Amino acid sequence: MEEEPARPAAPAAPTPPDAPQTAAAPEPPPVDEAAPVDEAAPVDEAAPDAAAGGSRRRGRTTLLIAAAAVLGLVAGTCTGVLVQAGREPTKLPPLSQAALARGEGAAPKPLPADQDRRVRTDGDLRELLLKKPRGAREIEWLDGVDGWMDLATYVGTFGSPSEQFSEYVHDDFRRAAVTRWKTGATRTVEIRLIQFHQEEVLSALEGSDTGRHWAGWGREDDTDRWPIPGTGDGEVFVHNRPESVDGSPPLYSAEAHAWRGDIEMEIWMADTERIGKDQIMDLARRQMERL
Repeated sequence: MEEEPARPAAPAAPTPPDAPQTAAAPEPPPVDEAAPVDEAAPVDEAAPDAAAGGSRRRGRTTLLIAAAAVLGLVAGTCTGVLVQAGREPTKLPPLSQAALARGEGAAPKPLPADQDRRVRTDGDLRELLLKKPRGAREIEWLDGVDGWMDLATYVGTFGSPSEQFSEYVHDDFRRAAVTRWKTGATRTVEIRLIQFHQEEVLSALEGSDTGRHWAGWGREDDTDRWPIPGTGDGEVFVHNRPESVDGSPPLYSAEAHAWRGDIEMEIWMADTERIGKDQIMDLARRQMERL
């Protein structure tokens, strides 16, 4: 392996020629003590320092400006507080208002019971049920006691009583009145009025909506429906196909669902012959007028 050639040495700096010898400085002349002495020339303090490279330090100036701004803000705030403290307090308006003049004349009389719906609905709910028509027969196996249905009896008419019991407890069930009669050989009519406390939920409205939903559910092709005039969303339903319940002979049926205030109305009709629209509509209209 060939050896790397040695790096040549840097050329030596040229040696300056011998400087001529400086002649000896002559002695200064004698100083005359009586002559006035010139003052030293003034020194320019603003000249930049050569060691600093001609740059000027700014940190101290910025700090002084910031401190002055803070002091000015504090002084202004204190001055505003002192000025506000020296002013008279603003008077607040009085809490009490001027007494209102009492109206002259006698106070209006309370509504009679036949016009005050609350008085009527808080009374005997059975009195609001339609009376059975002349010639109709009462049904001995009427659910309830003396025209009343408690919650257990009412939910027993549903397919899932335990679930409905919890639902109606949540909906603040209050009471239910019922009447039932029979006309002809096979036609039966049942009317129920279900009342709720209705403190937080419009339970009568929800109950009517639920009844209308189940009245048409799964039977749309065989069911006709019409609105009940004057009830908003009340409806009657006529089922055109007979059905058998618990092995009984097939029966045609019709029903009506509506609500007013805190009361939900249900009407059920059944017969071996098809029930007409006018028959169920007449019952629903007259029953809602009593509410």
